[in-house]
Amino acid sequence: MSVDHFTGVAAPDSDSPDPVFLSVRSGQLVIVQHNHLTGESPDNDWWMGMVVFCEGGARKPDVNSVFQIADVDDGTIRWVNADLVSHILHGLDGLMD
Repeated sequence: MSVDHFTGVAAPDSDSPDPVFLSVRSGQLVIVQHNHLTGESPDNDWWMGMVVFCEGGARKPDVNSVFQIADVDDGTIRWVNADLVSHILHGLDGLMD
């Protein structure tokens, strides 16, 4: 009798690009997909912020799992799940060295 060992999880595609959040570093400006909280109006789809702190996961501390990001509009510092970061804005930081 044969036994099916399929886990239901597909193997990662080697041709797919790495998620954006893996290359986020402190000090960068990022675009965050807005995560609507209860009581907030759903008129904002995204917001921009500066990464203050990057936190790794418990199993893989070198892989970003959450960020502390300061909203550039009102200065609010928020904890954001890494997968909500959709874009990294590259500025003059690499040209100033």
